Amino acid sequence: MEIERKYLVKELPERYEEFPGRQIEQAYLCTDPVVRIRQDGEEYYLTYKSKGVLAREEYNLPLTKEAYEHLLPKADGIVLSKTRYRIPIEGTRLTIELDIFQGIYEGLALAEVEFSTEKEAMAFTPPAWFGRDVTFSGEYQNSRLSQGLMPADFSPAGTAPA
Repeated sequence: MEIERKYLVKELPERYEEFPGRQIEQAYLCTDPVVRIRQDGEEYYLTYKSKGVLAREEYNLPLTKEAYEHLLPKADGIVLSKTRYRIPIEGTRLTIELDIFQGIYEGLALAEVEFSTEKEAMAFTPPAWFGRDVTFSGEYQNSRLSQGLMPADFSPAGTAPA
């Protein structure tokens, strides 16, 4: 079970680049239900996610590079690219996954935090640099972004907000 909160980041935290970062590429074979393929560094996965926003089932199956490359052209929609930074939250066992997108979503930054229980997730107080909580809207789910469904408050880099 994956239990996570997601936030739209409008201002990046100072020195975030000092934390471990890695390049991720992912695409969706299906968005209902969610079936995703991902390259995370030198590792490859096929992931199934059930419906839900705060909590949902998630299953990861390892893929070979060859299997990933075979499935990639079969993806429906946009291949997402992002750099993920893992930032520990002081005084807790929690870690922020800060995703900074490239390509069509250049300029988009999202922060996710995973929890052990829904109660813990609902009691979470985010750091001051986090922006709007988008957990329950679903508008910033990666599967939705892969379909080119631009959230109302996102402007691609170099354009003015609507």
